[in-house]
Amino acid sequence: MSPRPSRLACVDALKAVSSQLIVLHHLAFYGPMSDAAQSLAPGLIGWLADYARIAVQVFLVISGFLAARSLAPGGRLTVASPVLTIWRRYQKLVVPFAAAIVVAIAGAAIARTWMQHDSIPAAPHLVQFVAHILLLHNVLDVDALSAGVWYIAIDLQLFALMVLALWFARAVVRDALPLGVPLVGALAMASLFWFNRDASWDIWAIYFFGAYGMGSLAYWASNPGRSVMPLMALAAVGLAALAVDFRLRIAVALATALLLAVSRRGGWLESWPAGRLTAYLGRISYSVFLVHFPVCLVVNAVVTHFVPGQPVLNALGMGLAWVASNVAGALFHRYVEAANPVRAMVAWLTADLPQRGRERLGHRAEG
Repeated sequence: MSPRPSRLACVDALKAVSSQLIVLHHLAFYGPMSDAAQSLAPGLIGWLADYARIAVQVFLVISGFLAARSLAPGGRLTVASPVLTIWRRYQKLVVPFAAAIVVAIAGAAIARTWMQHDSIPAAPHLVQFVAHILLLHNVLDVDALSAGVWYIAIDLQLFALMVLALWFARAVVRDALPLGVPLVGALAMASLFWFNRDASWDIWAIYFFGAYGMGSLAYWASNPGRSVMPLMALAAVGLAALAVDFRLRIAVALATALLLAVSRRGGWLESWPAGRLTAYLGRISYSVFLVHFPVCLVVNAVVTHFVPGQPVLNALGMGLAWVASNVAGALFHRYVEAANPVRAMVAWLTADLPQRGRERLGHRAEG
């Protein structure tokens, strides 16, 4: 059997488009460049400000899809230690996130020297910074140090809930039919029909588990040789949730889940679309998501300081901020996310430990 491909072209394309929409949403929503440029394209800027944020649902579905792929491709948890698995996920998320928070603090400080605006986060205090590093900023209700940071904390919560649900299913039913898929389905339905309809739950994973769970169920429903009935059941549940309470975010999540499932069943998940640009933008999407806001803040501050209220120049400034966000994201991906300097430092510090151990054993033998 050939190994699973490390890149999935369809997933990369979805991540590429969604990450760009999120950057444009923040540019349109926070201003002040967008306020000055509004008269040039009020419909476009208004749509980006109001609706482009829904693209985050695509990331929720993809995360659930990939979690099922890595944790339980057959529906049964395959990892030995749930706690260690969650810890590794935290490390993967928080190392680049911590670096991005430092960038955000610096970007806000620079922006404050050029303009005063509600979109600029205040100078942080220690508890606020620690809460972000622990991914507890939502739960502790501290002011965000950058836009969109709520998603990182929710991603970890969702992953942990998924791991624990699959671990519980494996522990309860060891030799019988897997219980993991029905349990994840039950959690997703609870979210879709109850928790996601109550905004007071939006700091907890269960609020978002409808989208995340649909991604996981889409993966299992598209396993080779599987009947089309599970996929039809997934579509029926999603449509029923929309009939009970139509939410655009759930409609987008359902469409994304079905697209991923159909693409996998059709055999083109790994190969379509084949463009290099979408593949690259998908690869760096997390880094772009992490660093785009401070970049946009600084460009906003400079443009507002020198050419305030000029629609054309402010529209060009928005374009510059968009491009600069992608350049910064590419650099951040190369030197922080992909390089993982913390892991590299640990590896460097521990590289000669086996040799040291052998030397100590040699000294003991000689003694």
